[in-house]
Amino acid sequence: MNKGFSTHRGIGVSTAYVPQQPQQTPAGTPPAEPPPTAPHASEATRLLCAGTYLDSGYRDQVIEELHLKEQRIVAPSLGFDAARVLAHALRARRQELMWAGAILGLWAVGTALTGGVLGLFLWPSLYLAVAGWVRGRGEQPPLYRRVPAFLLRWWGRVMFALLLVLVTIGAFGGTDDSDAYGSSYDSYGSTGLYGDSFSDSPGFSGAVVPDFDGLDSFIEPWRAWATLVMFALIALCIAAQRGQFARVMAAELSPQRFPDAAGDPAERAEGQRFQRLKERIRLEQHAPLIMYHAARPFCGAGAAYDTWVLAVELRPDEMKKQQPLGNRTVLEKIRPLLEQLRLPAEYAGNLGRDRLRRLEIDECVFLPAEGLRRREEAPYTPQAFEEHRARAVEEGAEKRRHFLRIRVGGWEEEVVVTVFVRIHTQGRMLMLEVAPHVLTPVREEFKNADRAAHRFRNNSALGKGAWAMVRVPGSAIGSLATLGRGLAYVWRLLTGGHAGELPDGPAVSVREAGSVDVGSLFQEMDVARYLKSVQDRVANGVRAALADSGYQTGEFVQKIVNISKGGVNIDRISDSTFAVGSHASASSSTTTGGAAPQKGTHTDGNG
Repeated sequence: MNKGFSTHRGIGVSTAYVPQQPQQTPAGTPPAEPPPTAPHASEATRLLCAGTYLDSGYRDQVIEELHLKEQRIVAPSLGFDAARVLAHALRARRQELMWAGAILGLWAVGTALTGGVLGLFLWPSLYLAVAGWVRGRGEQPPLYRRVPAFLLRWWGRVMFALLLVLVTIGAFGGTDDSDAYGSSYDSYGSTGLYGDSFSDSPGFSGAVVPDFDGLDSFIEPWRAWATLVMFALIALCIAAQRGQFARVMAAELSPQRFPDAAGDPAERAEGQRFQRLKERIRLEQHAPLIMYHAARPFCGAGAAYDTWVLAVELRPDEMKKQQPLGNRTVLEKIRPLLEQLRLPAEYAGNLGRDRLRRLEIDECVFLPAEGLRRREEAPYTPQAFEEHRARAVEEGAEKRRHFLRIRVGGWEEEVVVTVFVRIHTQGRMLMLEVAPHVLTPVREEFKNADRAAHRFRNNSALGKGAWAMVRVPGSAIGSLATLGRGLAYVWRLLTGGHAGELPDGPAVSVREAGSVDVGSLFQEMDVARYLKSVQDRVANGVRAALADSGYQTGEFVQKIVNISKGGVNIDRISDSTFAVGSHASASSSTTTGGAAPQKGTHTDGNG
């Protein structure tokens, strides 16, 4: 989390009177800055943790990927801590199961105490639950889902409202008891002791149309009052559940307290399985050795963004003496040029806040997860990584691949740009692979968690009660579904045999699952700027390495120009076009009119 923003949220008044004094730094070195925020304390981590309380679907996805399938290696966690997200996902599930049990228990007890009157409301609750299932979780579901969901939802609401009106009238003695009993007795007598006229008793004549005949006699005042009291207790539970979420957002998930991971109750949760997996995730998620699945090699890095491959022939320059040109030689030319991006403008001093000042450069090696017998056998030790890096850097590569990894985390680690660069020289050819990936911002509802919690905490008692009462109709089936999912998870945990499975590469990144498709215009502009800066320095480094080793650079420069004009390899590798050799050409389609490139679209090579 950026320290400047956090102080502004908290005690920024004091800092307004103590301006930061400029510090003298040696020429050519960046000015001193506060240390970067640790991944476990980043804003992206905090918002994802909040999301596990808000979205049960996302929470289940986190738990299944990181807790249930324990032999599945975690995806690289760029700018966040997946272990802490899992901790809050498990805690949120425990709380949800507790409240679901309490609410469902009130429905069951209330149905018995009211002589079945409360049970009548289970029908509209069922319609509301089916409406949510029909609509699905998509933000813009298709019309064939929205229309039936709309009809089911409103039919359930109308049924609930009609029953509630009848119960309220019955509670205040709105029916004539003598007439009610008389009509009920006549109806009973006309059918005999074991007659079939059950529709004359309270209930429904079918699954769609309610039958209110006989309800006036069935809903006696004491039953009606007991039903209303049970509604109030259920609403109280719903409000208390929301209040618990609001307290969590104001305490351990608040911007001020979240950096203290040691004081987070979710981190201290009991359970040997969780503690073991937590340590394993933290060993794997930020390691330079990346164990991957063949179908998803860059899982965790985000969406591919203008991936391109360039190949040029190494033509000796007759005016220069040729020097050996290896992959490591080219990488060492690129690195210092990238490091210069951290330097602010001379006149900016310590005032610059450009995220390029905290650009991270490291080397990583990709290894396939196939062949491992146990997750613990993955070679994450520093010695094993150094051995793989030394051997992989000069390889042509198929399964094992070495990359120079450049990462920029912007917008409080909500926008993460990662550029993977690979160099290979063989057969008097130089191949340059550049694979940018972008993690988009966290979902809007997760970002609004603080606002939602603050609104609920500061709402009036009437407002909180109204908020809870609106959710009473769907609470019965919703709680039943929650408990059912919990039981299904326990069954899968006990019988699925996941502990004995063979290790597998990551299938889902919890960071990607909690992200929006496209960021704001400002964020897209920053992504384009980061990518343009990094790719330009990479190209200059390769050109300098070619020139210093005594090779011609004209062909390479020309192809870089073609890339900048959108003439080479746009978007994913599968859709790429390559330019190879001195007489080769490449072409691809480009888009026009866009302010910034989007994920999964064709754009120019400027990134």
